[in-house]
Amino acid sequence: MIPYGRQDINQQDIDAVVDVLQSDFLTQGPQVPLFEKALTDYTGAAYAVAVNSATSALHLACLALDVGPGDYVWTSPVTFVASANCALYCGAQVDFVDIDEKTYNLCPLALEQKLIQAEQKGMLPKVVVAVHLCGQPCDMAAINRLAERYGFRVIEDASHAIGGQYQNQPIGSGRYSDITVFSFHPVKIITTAEGGAALTNSSVLAEKLMLLRSHGITRDPAHMTREPDGPWYYQQIALGFNYRMTELQAALGVSQMQRLDQFVARRHELAHRYNKLLADLPLTTPWQNPDGYSGLHLYVIRLQLENINKTHRQIFEALREQGIGVNLHYIPVHLQPFYQAMGFCNGDFPQAERYYQQAISLPMYHTLTEEQQDSVVQAVTDALL
Repeated sequence: MIPYGRQDINQQDIDAVVDVLQSDFLTQGPQVPLFEKALTDYTGAAYAVAVNSATSALHLACLALDVGPGDYVWTSPVTFVASANCALYCGAQVDFVDIDEKTYNLCPLALEQKLIQAEQKGMLPKVVVAVHLCGQPCDMAAINRLAERYGFRVIEDASHAIGGQYQNQPIGSGRYSDITVFSFHPVKIITTAEGGAALTNSSVLAEKLMLLRSHGITRDPAHMTREPDGPWYYQQIALGFNYRMTELQAALGVSQMQRLDQFVARRHELAHRYNKLLADLPLTTPWQNPDGYSGLHLYVIRLQLENINKTHRQIFEALREQGIGVNLHYIPVHLQPFYQAMGFCNGDFPQAERYYQQAISLPMYHTLTEEQQDSVVQAVTDALL
């Protein structure tokens, strides 16, 4: 089976993890700060806070922005459920904004129309979570202009997008957002096994993120309510969580960061080759916004079903039967039973639902060979024709 994505671990990565196993620290040692510095050096952000998953990073980002009961958080329906669940963890309400038919990201025009209606109802969002689906950045300048006009904060869910760029700046720089979140799951562009990070240019937000990732506990006398009893003293000053990243994960991340540009460049080579090989088939290949340089976590085709005498499911299953580990990213969140129980319905976000009816993620990862890619293309051709 050729999977849709997989990690690339070399001897340098293995040695980095073994070094930690033989060190004095398996957690809360020097590797996490080193990984955070690698992230800020690469992106240009002022602060990076490494945690145990991107889901945790999204949760902490909402908390740092004071999301709570009575607030609204909006995001794209075409994303993993964590992009919406993070708001529910804080007691807020979630709503969605339909996607752009070309980028598959949250549509700024749809966002503006929804904001106009929400302002009239007194139901403006406190935060918008802009998801860079497949690694392609959202139109962050347009979203930022709306944020300034309507007073909401912005989280970039860049779980797919490390190594990409927007307007010639690294995704994660924070030019148009309050906090950016990365994921380092094994199928992502670089991996720490499990892991994530929240990046920001605000010292206030960074302090909140760091406090909340470790139980809300501080050892800094400046943040305490009274003088310490002694050098052992700490205080819990907020309700935090154990969202810390281990030294093993961070060491792997430090090593992987050294090959990030190589990983993304190879993904672009593969994408260009897919674009050429699939050009004459009844499907739509990914469109690249000229303002962005995608991290290319995923390569998603959309089937032109009106020109194919098979169903979406039949084609998907035919590819799986040929040993091609295709996937579908994602089932729109508002179609999940948990969200439909809140009142969301089929038909609420037509572009997202149309995307779902047509999308298939083809294999895309750094070590995918041209021979394997040829097998994928042949299987797609056989399934369609």
